[in-house]
Amino acid sequence: MIIQPVNPADVPEVLAFVLQARAALFPKLSAAGMPDDLAQFEATYLHGAGRFLVARNDGQIVAAIGYLPYDHRFPQLDYQGRKTVEVVRLFVLPAFRRFGLAGQLYRALEALAQADGVEVMYLHTHPFLPGAIDFWMRQGFEVVDVEADPVWQTTHMQRPL
Repeated sequence: MIIQPVNPADVPEVLAFVLQARAALFPKLSAAGMPDDLAQFEATYLHGAGRFLVARNDGQIVAAIGYLPYDHRFPQLDYQGRKTVEVVRLFVLPAFRRFGLAGQLYRALEALAQADGVEVMYLHTHPFLPGAIDFWMRQGFEVVDVEADPVWQTTHMQRPL
């Protein structure tokens, strides 16, 4: 297994992987079009302040993770004055789950964040994603807010670095 940053030549393959994984987890969202960070992948993750890693097995992408500068879109979260990034797009193919790969990917991403001077790692997840909240808690994240929405129950989590 090799964990590596994405190169420009990898972008079409990475986008195909991420979009397919996203559609499998969130079928209703996949019909809503391509998110801005993916539509502008190179500008966001290769030339901007975001970072993106993939894991390969025998040359094939089997997992991905990235981070973006936090955009302050949730008013209940106050990260003013602290360099904060949002962990995004953690996807691991089902056949590669339960072997510690997601944790390895996250630790590699966190190392990049520390090198970039990031002070807080933020993410949000949902209880309907099996094991997601427990996984992030094992990585050192704490729950800071759970939205009351009966469908999504968006769970906001953070980890100071």
